[in-house]
Amino acid sequence: MISHIEGDIAEHEVAPGAAREGEPLGKMDSTWQVIRLHHVAFAHQGGDAPQVIGELLGLACAHEEHAAGFVERMLPAGDSYLQLLEATGPGTVTRFLGRRGPALHHVAMEVSDIDEAVSDLRRRGVRMVDETPRSGGMGTRIAFVHPASCQGLLLELVEPSGARPSGA
Repeated sequence: MISHIEGDIAEHEVAPGAAREGEPLGKMDSTWQVIRLHHVAFAHQGGDAPQVIGELLGLACAHEEHAAGFVERMLPAGDSYLQLLEATGPGTVTRFLGRRGPALHHVAMEVSDIDEAVSDLRRRGVRMVDETPRSGGMGTRIAFVHPASCQGLLLELVEPSGARPSGA
């Protein structure tokens, strides 16, 4: 079961000592890096969006997971995915659709070490939706950067399953 977009990002407070908008964040810790674009997420309300988008682009759903209030579908597109988030009940996706309608929801970047990434970003005063990494779809570990710290973009950090050495 995935819960990677649960909660309302507007409810999170700024961390003590967080950089104010426009302030420099300080130097990035070299213990982690962005590997690639993992996925781009599109939120929609039912209908035939997965079929229409899949047929339009020649993409097939490779993974589907159900969570409270939404269904996540992953369509491989090269080395990345198009993630379709279908609202199925009350929750984050439904609230998002109520405010913005069907639209881009977030962008996800694969990182080399999500624990180091979150620790470094928090140290630098970045406002996080997730103060610690949590379980995401397809066995990943994830954390969201609050849009207030990313010029309005909801940014997800993703560490795929098996990315960390055993015992780490």
